[in-house]
Amino acid sequence: MMAENIYETALQQFDQAVQHLDINPGIVKYLRVPKRELCVNFPVEMDDDSVQVFTGYRVHHSTALGPTKGGIRYHPGTTLDEIRALAMWMTWKCAVVGIPYGGAKGGVICDPKTLSLRELENLTRRYATEISVLMSPQGDIPAPDVGTGEREMAWIMDTYSMHHGFSVPAVVTGKPLAIGGSQGRAEATGRGVVVTTIEALKRRNLAMEDTRIAVQGFGKVGAPAAYLAQEHGATVIAISDVDGGIYNARGLDIPDVRAHFATHRTLTGYPKGESIANAELLELDCDVLMPCAMENQITAENAPRIKARIIAEGANGPLTPDADALLLKKGVFIIPDILCNAGGVTVSYFEWVQDLQSFFWGEDEINERLRRIMVRSFNQVMLVAQEKKLDMRTAAQVLGIQRVAEAMQWRGIYP
Repeated sequence: MMAENIYETALQQFDQAVQHLDINPGIVKYLRVPKRELCVNFPVEMDDDSVQVFTGYRVHHSTALGPTKGGIRYHPGTTLDEIRALAMWMTWKCAVVGIPYGGAKGGVICDPKTLSLRELENLTRRYATEISVLMSPQGDIPAPDVGTGEREMAWIMDTYSMHHGFSVPAVVTGKPLAIGGSQGRAEATGRGVVVTTIEALKRRNLAMEDTRIAVQGFGKVGAPAAYLAQEHGATVIAISDVDGGIYNARGLDIPDVRAHFATHRTLTGYPKGESIANAELLELDCDVLMPCAMENQITAENAPRIKARIIAEGANGPLTPDADALLLKKGVFIIPDILCNAGGVTVSYFEWVQDLQSFFWGEDEINERLRRIMVRSFNQVMLVAQEKKLDMRTAAQVLGIQRVAEAMQWRGIYP
């Protein structure tokens, strides 16, 4: 499923969206390419005293709206084109939800599961040092992504701080609470997925209590999305991780599933559901499908078999353009990734603001601020879709691109 080049997908989406905008052609050319790209090859001392060389990237797509923001992923399949695409999508995502950031993304080609704790720390600190030429609270603020979490963000913050001689918590988000992390950050992306799903259901005159949901992915996005959806009354009939999924037509008890996962580190063997493959989960008869894993999961090959009425994109780029077209013809309501999963960067923004002012908010306040921003952004995208007669993905891209282009127009071209 990874055959599609997601940078080509990102460019295709961009080219389609700008057709609906009256933007200076020069600005269109500029927004079509990343502002800067850093590729680093760096040595890491391994536990057996050998030295391995790893390759990492950090790409800044735009700085028109403010400092760049974006996650760092550790994955063996990481490519520069993937990072370029994710950085571009981050630009539009931040603009859609009205956050003063540009888009960035980073990554290291590695399999973190094969590294010891010491090797992982060595790799993270060395990578942080290599990209620190770009990092700063006013310039570029990394965050967690696939294969990284609060532990890696703590190492990055500490490394940057050691080089500066004092603590700089605002240089990275997604940190542990003990060193300047934010309440509500861990479940923010999943919470945003659920908030936008509720808004989409309203447009279809459906209530969460009458909704059957299938969730692909049981990581930082899928797990919170599943239990928050259940808390709102939905029936979660299936969920999966990298090893496969579990299905129960009457509904899964998500807290019980989480307890099983915490013990076994896999969903495999869960006794109160039947085993299914990830591919099967996507094609289940359900009201809402939440792809919260990796990109390119729904393609032209399996799109005709998708039965969900609403797709909430918890992952970045889970649908290929061909799948998009097929599902729209079937009348599927797609909540696009740059809107649906923007809860994470929204609360990352809250964390950054709290770190800069050394004043922290409570979890209820953060969750309510997040809900208001997600609902407002959903309604704004919906309005663009209705006014311009566009699908939701194109409408979100149009809104995001328009806001970035307007900022560039006002700023002008230096010198």
